[in-house]
Amino acid sequence: MELHDVWFVLIAVLWIGYFFLEGFDFGVGILTKLLARDRPEKRVLINTIGPVWDGNEVWLLTAGGATFAAFPEWYATLFSGFYLPLLIILVCLIIRGVAFEYRAKRPEENWQRNWEQAIFWTSLIPAILWGVAFGNIVRGVKIDAEMEYVGSFWDLLNPYALLGGLVTLTLFTFHGAVFVALKTVGDIRGRARALALKVGLVTAVAALGFLIWTQVDTGDGWSLAAMLVAVVALVGAIGAIKVGREGWSFALSGVTIAAAVAMLFLALFPNVMPSSLNPEWSLTVTNASSSPYTLKIMTWCAAIATPLVLLYQSWTYWVFRKRIGTHHIADAH
Repeated sequence: MELHDVWFVLIAVLWIGYFFLEGFDFGVGILTKLLARDRPEKRVLINTIGPVWDGNEVWLLTAGGATFAAFPEWYATLFSGFYLPLLIILVCLIIRGVAFEYRAKRPEENWQRNWEQAIFWTSLIPAILWGVAFGNIVRGVKIDAEMEYVGSFWDLLNPYALLGGLVTLTLFTFHGAVFVALKTVGDIRGRARALALKVGLVTAVAALGFLIWTQVDTGDGWSLAAMLVAVVALVGAIGAIKVGREGWSFALSGVTIAAAVAMLFLALFPNVMPSSLNPEWSLTVTNASSSPYTLKIMTWCAAIATPLVLLYQSWTYWVFRKRIGTHHIADAH
């Protein structure tokens, strides 16, 4: 296997990690409006991801940096062609981070309510746009012979990509609801399980349609295997939450995300960004990659740094592993 193939796999792993981790905290952010009934319950939901949300975003920074260094042509075409949706995602992530930090800085009702609204919308919008973006990457976009995107923003809003946005929205919401059920006690835990079951059924329908569409259009035997794993894991996650096994459900919903993202990358390979105008103009792992020397240096750096990051982030989750409830919120006593 060539180094550019290795880095394609590593970037896929980084996106799997990002969607697994950021997926549930996007879901929790969405649930602050759908699940929480009062201010203490909103604080409980936010506190479940308070210690980890910023660490989860490191996976996005790493995936973007790895793409820039390993596949500069892919990075350039992607970020210029998808400029508006990626800018919207970036702005949402900035506002979201500020909202988490500033929400509790003042006690006024309007102040906290406005920041909570910001958390909801800046979780909802990226949850949709990531699915739209990856749907277009797999489907193919208008790339010319100069590796430049020549389409418009409206070309990105096609039925396949919009279905992808619906899948990521519902899947992340389901993942977040299961996480809330896993991390809370009391009435909110029961309602999170009930909501997860409902959202899970919607997710199953949307995801099955999207994955079958992907398989028919660009899939092969490997992507079919990943699709079957994703479908079985999602069914298992729904069944586990129905019988109150939140831990198993969360693990299986994570497997669903991992297998679904793996399927997209398997369906994409060896392309990194197909051209819908002419297959010969597609960006591939070969024509979009950096030099072998650059990839070699990157591989050594990743081999040293990645285990350290994984150890630190695992330790963070271990420290904050206990369940919480409204009785832990001081104002609720």
